[in-house]
This record gives sequence, structure tokens and C-alpha cells, in this order.
Amino acid sequence: MANIVQSTDLTKRRRGLSRRLPTRGPSNIILGIIAIVWLVPTVSLLVISLRPEADFGVSGWWKALLAPSSLTFSNYRVLFDQGFVAGGLLDSLMTSIEITVPATLLVVLFACFAGHSLVFGRWRGRDVVFLIVVGLMVVPVQVALIPVVQFYHELGNLFGLNPYGTIPGVIIFHVAFGLPFGIFLMRNFMSGIPKDLLEAARMEGAGEWKVFYRIVLPLALPALASLAIFQFIWVWNDLLVALVFLGGNAHTPLTVFLYDQNHELQANYWIISTGAIVSVIVPLIVFFSFQRYFVRGVLAGAVK
Repeated sequence: MANIVQSTDLTKRRRGLSRRLPTRGPSNIILGIIAIVWLVPTVSLLVISLRPEADFGVSGWWKALLAPSSLTFSNYRVLFDQGFVAGGLLDSLMTSIEITVPATLLVVLFACFAGHSLVFGRWRGRDVVFLIVVGLMVVPVQVALIPVVQFYHELGNLFGLNPYGTIPGVIIFHVAFGLPFGIFLMRNFMSGIPKDLLEAARMEGAGEWKVFYRIVLPLALPALASLAIFQFIWVWNDLLVALVFLGGNAHTPLTVFLYDQNHELQANYWIISTGAIVSVIVPLIVFFSFQRYFVRGVLAGAVK
């Protein structure tokens, strides 16, 4: 009897699998084609960065795939041999890190505190403050550039501290514009945390800081990782804010470094492609380091 039941279950599984395979086949093919199309620009950029400078005007990048022996790391060697000279690749890389890391950490920290206060705080007007935060999310960055520059100059006239043209000035701008989305994400995620956990901890004598550090923070880790990825990639890939606030500075981020390689008559494609590959590596490392939390954090914040 048991053998009959097992054979029946096995037959049903095979029938279900045979029914699913035809439906999954076309979708897998379509997804594979889309993935290949999306990968072509990245592969071409990588191949171009590995070709000698003399080959750029001779043939297309796909010709190098037929002769892999012609690929070389000389472009990377030339740029990295310059060291940390102002305006060089390594100097721009360090400047991007100096801007992106503090701007990401500050947004994650302040958004986490604000989300905890908006959800578990005991003060009036929390909903009004949250609506204001949501309203600030629709303000375009381009609209605030000139007012912020004027505000920086006013600070310089009043207190002798003008953040314009400095790395801290860029960090402050990115933190200010990253906080509305960060607070929105953290507040929505934390609203799904059972308040009974916090009340039980308070009854055991835990203070507010201990409740936040031992209970709320570990549960909010997926949302924190998602916010860190969003903020890091946004700041790392920024060009407009860096051009406005650091256009005349000797130390500029990678985006400005690549932008400066586009000359009026001829562009340094070998520098652009090599620098672009270097600039892509860091966000990829950050994304793959936190990818297991990324989907959970975004979906939970969106649903709740």
C-alpha cells in the first residue's frame, strides 16, 4: 500500500514538473536575453579598459575578443603609477570614499534614531513631522543647489566658516537630502516591530537606550542595510552636486575626474573606461556584502 502511495505521489510530481517546464522555458529565455543585453555595455567597458591606447581608433572593442593576447593592464598601471597626485585617479578614488562613507553612515545613524522616535516615541505631533518628511522627499536636488550655495556663503560671512568648495560641505548636502528617504524607510520598517517586545524590556528595567540597542537595532538590520546601499550608491555616483560644490577644488571625486576627461576635440577614452571600471568595483563590493538583507529590507519597508 505504501509503495502504491509513493508511486502515485511521484507520478503527480512528474506531471506537475512537466506542466511547469514549458511555461518556464520562454520566460527563462527572455530573462537570459535581457541579462545579456544589460551585460554588453559592462563587458565592452571592461574590454576597452584592457586594450592599448593605440588600438582605440583602429578597430572596435569586439575585435579584442578574437585576439585576447592583445589585452593588457597597461592602462591601469599608468593610472595607478601616478600615485595620489591631486587630480589623479587614486586621489579621486580617496575623495569619493571620504565623501561617501561619512554621508552614508550619518544618514543611516540619524534615520535610525528618527524612525525609532517616530514609531516608539511618546510625544505629540509625530504624524505631522512624518508628513513633512514625506513631503521633503519630492523636493528635487536641482532646486536646492543655488539656495544652499547662498546659505553656505552667508555662514561664511557670519561665522567665518564657509563650507562651499569643501568636502564637508558636500557631505552636509548629501546627508540633508538623504535623510527624508532614510527616515521614511526606517519608520515604515520599525512600525512592524511588535511594541510588546519593548514594553516587556521596559518592565524588566531596561532603559530607552538599551531597548533601542538590544531590541530595535538588531530587528531593523535589513532596513539599515538597504538604506546603506541606496545612500552609498547615490552619493558615489553623484556628479551634479560634486561639480557645483567642488568644481574648483584640486581634490574631486571619481565622477568629476571622469567628466574632466571629455575634452572639446577628443576624449580620453582609455582613461574614462579604466576609471569607470575602478568606480564600479566599490559599489559592487558594498552591494554583494549586504545583498542578503537588501530584498528583505526593501520589501518589509514598502509593505509595512
